[in-house]
Amino acid sequence: MSAHPEAHGAHHAHGHDDHGHGDAAAHGSLKGYLIGFILSVILTAIPFWLVMANVIDSATGTAAAIMALGVVQIIVHMIYFLHMNTRSEGGWTMLALIFTLILVAITLSGSLWVMYHLNHNMMPGMSPELMREMP
Repeated sequence: MSAHPEAHGAHHAHGHDDHGHGDAAAHGSLKGYLIGFILSVILTAIPFWLVMANVIDSATGTAAAIMALGVVQIIVHMIYFLHMNTRSEGGWTMLALIFTLILVAITLSGSLWVMYHLNHNMMPGMSPELMREMP
């Protein structure tokens, strides 16, 4: 605690809060959260529609479109909900963005690799034609 309570109040007069952050407006507004929410709903509904309506004939194309929309949704969340940009926190949020993108790339490629090999190795002798003939 400070010996001078008015010195502590002076921080609040300059737009700082108790946590050492800068301007409180950088934490988002109702408009920003609504835009983020609407974009998130749209980016969730599109993949659902792609799968349920069988819009793309190729399963690989559908998976690629869903993953691309997933990456866009991650970026929307980082901008509108996590408030990441190049100006805030002295560039540390940009480093966090780069780290996040690397993790997303590793997760997506690893997931695809695992799913491909599970599909390929689980029942190698079972083709779709043989499965149709089974009782």
